[in-house]
Amino acid sequence: MTRRTPLYVVLIAAVCVFSGLFPGQDPTPREVTEFGRLPVLEEGRVKPFDSVARSTLLVIQGRQRVYAPDGAELTPDQWLLDVLFAPEKADSYRTFVIDNTDVLELIGKNDENLAIHYEGAAKQAMASLGFLPSRQRRMSFSEIAPYLSKIEAQEKLAEPVEAQARTQFQSAVVQLYGSLSRYVRLRRAIEPEGSNDFLGDLLKLQETLPDGIEAVRAKEAGKPHDEAKAAALIDLGQRFMAMDEGTNLLAVPPDDAEADPNAWHNVGHALLLGLGREEVNPVALAYAGMGFAWRRHQPEQFSHILSLYQASLDKRFPAQVRKARVESLFNQVEPFYGCMLVYLAAFFLAAVSWLKWPEPARLSAWGLVALAWVIATAGIATRMWLEGRPPVTNLYSSALFIGWGSVALCLVLEAVYKNAIGSAAAGMIGFATLLIAHHLALAGDTLEMMRAVLDSNFWLGTHVVVVTTGYASTFLAGMLAILYVLRGAFTRTLDRATADALAGMVYGIVCFATLFSFVGTVLGGIWADQSWGRFWGWDPKENGALIIVIWNALILHARWGGMIRQRGLMCLAIFGNVVTSWSWFGTNMLGIGLHSYGFTQAAFWWLTAFIASQLALIGVCLMPPGKWRSFRA
Repeated sequence: MTRRTPLYVVLIAAVCVFSGLFPGQDPTPREVTEFGRLPVLEEGRVKPFDSVARSTLLVIQGRQRVYAPDGAELTPDQWLLDVLFAPEKADSYRTFVIDNTDVLELIGKNDENLAIHYEGAAKQAMASLGFLPSRQRRMSFSEIAPYLSKIEAQEKLAEPVEAQARTQFQSAVVQLYGSLSRYVRLRRAIEPEGSNDFLGDLLKLQETLPDGIEAVRAKEAGKPHDEAKAAALIDLGQRFMAMDEGTNLLAVPPDDAEADPNAWHNVGHALLLGLGREEVNPVALAYAGMGFAWRRHQPEQFSHILSLYQASLDKRFPAQVRKARVESLFNQVEPFYGCMLVYLAAFFLAAVSWLKWPEPARLSAWGLVALAWVIATAGIATRMWLEGRPPVTNLYSSALFIGWGSVALCLVLEAVYKNAIGSAAAGMIGFATLLIAHHLALAGDTLEMMRAVLDSNFWLGTHVVVVTTGYASTFLAGMLAILYVLRGAFTRTLDRATADALAGMVYGIVCFATLFSFVGTVLGGIWADQSWGRFWGWDPKENGALIIVIWNALILHARWGGMIRQRGLMCLAIFGNVVTSWSWFGTNMLGIGLHSYGFTQAAFWWLTAFIASQLALIGVCLMPPGKWRSFRA
C-alpha cells in the first residue's frame, strides 16, 4: 500500500457521497424536480413539496423508494405528483406496510394470497431460505380501501387505550389508520375528490362566477333567479369546503407579499375566499393546469405553467423560495445517509490497521472519519439555517448532535494517541447515532415547529447543547470501554500499552462528561425556573440527567479511591451507556412528566435490547483474567 492510499480512499468516498449533486447522475425529469422545490406550508413551517413527499413516505412505509406495479421505481416527487393529480394511479402503488397478522386478516389477507411466487427456481429457493421476501408486506390503497370502515371501527376502539397498554393489534391498527388518514388528506390537498377535469371546472367558474354569485344572492333574498347557476355555484362551494376541511397542506401563499409569511391557505380555502371576491384564485388555477398536463403526459405544458408560477413566487417570496430550494437539494444529497456508510468504512479500516497495514489503514480510517464529520457538520449547519434554531431541537436532532460531538472528541483522541482507537470508536458511534436518527425520522418532519415551552433559542443553545454534549461524551467513554472488552476478550490485539491508552482515554472523557452533564443540568434547572416557576420538580427527565451526573462522579471517585482498576473503570463506563440511554430515551417510555415525548413500542424494544447488550458486555468484562485472549489485565 502506498503513502497516497489514504488520500485516494478519502477522495473516492467524497465523490460517492456528493454524487447526488451532479445533475448528470439524476434521471428525474427537470420539471418533476422543479415541482418538488415549490414551497408550501405544512406542520407549521414552509418547506418544499419534496420534503412533504419524503416525510410522508417515511411515515407510511418506512422508506422513500416507491415502485409502480410494473416494477418501475419512482422518485418521491413523482409519487407525490401522482397522489395529487392522478390518485387512481397512486392508489395502485404498494406503499402501506402491514406486518401484524390480525390486521392482515382484517383486510382479507392470508398466507395464500400474500405468498410471493418468483419465476426462476433460483429466486424461489432464495426466498425459501430467507434471502428474498416470501410474503407480501406492502399493500396499495386500492387493496385496503374496501376495508376502511372496518379499520376505522377498530381504530376508534383502540385509540382511547393508553399507548403502553395497547395490544400489538391495537397499535398496528392505530398506526395504519394514521397512515391512511395522512395519505387521504394529501390526495385532497390540490383537487377535490372524484374530480375528472378540475381545470375545466375552474375555467368555467371563472366565466360564470359573476352570474352565479348574482343568482345565489337573489335566491337568498327570495327574488327570481337562475336556479341552475345558483345550484352549480353552491355545489362548487361545497366541494371547495370539503377540500378546505380535508387537508392540512397549505399550498397557496398570501396574496400580499407584505403579509405574514406564514398566512398561507390550502387550495380549498383559497377558492372559497375567491368566491367572496368574485374571482378564481390564480394559484389554484396554476395547480389545476399542472394537474391537467400531468395526467395527460404533457411535460412541455406542465413545465410552462410551473415556470410561470415559479416566477411569481420568486418576485414575491424570495426568502421562502430560496430556503425551499436549499432544503430540496439537501434532501437530494442525503448527507447523513452518506455519512453512515463512511463511518462504517472507517471502522473496518481501523480494525484492519490492528491486523495489517497499520499506518496506511489507520490514516485512511482517520481521513474517512474527518470527511464524515465535515459532511455531518455541513448537514447540521444547513438544518440550523433552515430552521433558524440551535442544533438540538428534538430527538432526531439530538441523535445527530450526539454523534457529531462524540466523533469530534474521537478525532482529537486519534490525533493524540495515533492508534486507530479513536477512529474505530468514531465509526461505531457515528454509524449508530445516524441509524437511530434514521429511525426517528420515521415519525415525520424532522424540522418540526418547536413546542411553546421550548421556543427559546438562548436556552436551546446553552442548556440543550451543553447537556447533549454531556450525553455524547458519556456515550464515547462507554464506547471506548466496549472496544477494550472486545479487543481483550475476543482478539490478541490488546497489549499493555493499548490497554493503558484506552484507560487514559476513558478517564479523560469521563472527566469531560461530568463537567458538561453537571453544567447542562444546572442550566436546565434555571430554564425550568423561568418556564414553570420551579428549579427542580423530580420530573423523570430531570432525574435522568441527575443520574448521569451522579454516575460519572461515582466513576471518578471509585477511580480516585482505588476501589476500581482498569477493568472496573471499563465496567462502570459501559454501564454509563445504560444510564445515558435511559435519560435520553427511557424517560419518554414512561409517558409521564413535562419532558415526555410519547411512548413508542419499537423504541421500547430497541432500548431493552441495547441495555441487555451492555449488561452482557459487562459480564464479559468481569470474566476471570485467564479467560481473555489478550494480556491478563
